[in-house]
Amino acid sequence: MRMPQGLEGARIYIAPCGLGYGHVTRCHVIARELQRRGCRLLFSTYLEGVDYLRGYGYGVVEVPPMSLETDAMGQIDLRRSAAKGLIPVIPRFLHQVGVELEYMRAFKPNLVISDTRLSPIYAARILGLPIILILNQFQLIVPRSRRFFTLSRIADGGLLTLIGWGWSRSDLILIPDLPEPYTISLDSLRIPRAYRGKVRFIGAILPVQPSEVGGVEELRRQLEAEDRFLIYASISGPRRERLPLIEVLTKIFEDFPDEFRIVMSMGMVGGGSKPMRRGPLTLIPWIEDRFRYLKACDLVVSRAGHETILQSICYGKPQILIPTPGHTEQYANARRARELGVAEVLEQFQLSTDRLLHLIRGMLRDEAYLERLGEMSTLAELGGGVERAVEAVEELLSHPT
Repeated sequence: MRMPQGLEGARIYIAPCGLGYGHVTRCHVIARELQRRGCRLLFSTYLEGVDYLRGYGYGVVEVPPMSLETDAMGQIDLRRSAAKGLIPVIPRFLHQVGVELEYMRAFKPNLVISDTRLSPIYAARILGLPIILILNQFQLIVPRSRRFFTLSRIADGGLLTLIGWGWSRSDLILIPDLPEPYTISLDSLRIPRAYRGKVRFIGAILPVQPSEVGGVEELRRQLEAEDRFLIYASISGPRRERLPLIEVLTKIFEDFPDEFRIVMSMGMVGGGSKPMRRGPLTLIPWIEDRFRYLKACDLVVSRAGHETILQSICYGKPQILIPTPGHTEQYANARRARELGVAEVLEQFQLSTDRLLHLIRGMLRDEAYLERLGEMSTLAELGGGVERAVEAVEELLSHPT
């Protein structure tokens, strides 16, 4: 296929993981810039990602999902995953590759971008298309469970090694993280030497730069937080992992003293933005201008997703992280953010009004968190991920491997 000169008219097939909103959100940001520069786009995803991207007007094709099962607490359930997901994983994966092949042949892309997904890489390789992989963690880690430790070790040692090898078939691997010693996904970025030449740390992929966000004082006034502390609880992720935490935090924040105002985003795409007031707590199903809330707040409470942590760092906000139970990557992210001095960590089962209130008050009194965030704000790579991703696309289109 004849490659276009530059980005004008280039056909880009973008295939993000559709579980939750982290992957599709950052791909949307990159896609928006590619579209502005004249590219034609098609998305391939599944689950929550489909409606999210269609809501922004993109062309989206749906592929069969692959994900792990969770229990009522939002904890990854290895037994149910083994029964429903791991046993038929090979035929399901091959079916997914076949679907991707059909869509790619119909769309005729010049380049493929995969965010964490393996099947688009294999499909692109079969068709001889250049491919960029966006990845938080090169060495995928299976959630550890005492009851299913043997299952975890088998998966870690076999299936996931194969996944890592498949990811390495990409032409370029873009990691939206900071270079060492500030890398968030440090535990899972043990990249084999043979593949390191393909890897680039590009910094956070920010939809909106802090300097572009206005109306912060007015927002604090509307929330009655001019002379109070404002806490932004941004609860995202798959519905079955999100709802148990929202239920617990709602009861806790309703009992907070009057010195606080709390806004909790429930992560419900299509749920509207009508606020519901419960004492010091304001619940909002879906916040469109979430970066205004992020800039306005004094502290963030959230899951320990990679994008969530990086965005809070870019906006200079200390964080209390509550990892999804059993989600090994989130535990590693949370531990690393605490090591960097920008966050504290609470387990979901540890949550109580007294414990959370004590931790928040302690962090707001301690200036060390803001000092550390101030040091990190000087990094050149901090929020430049979009531009570096677009540069990688342009480079690969101009000089395909």
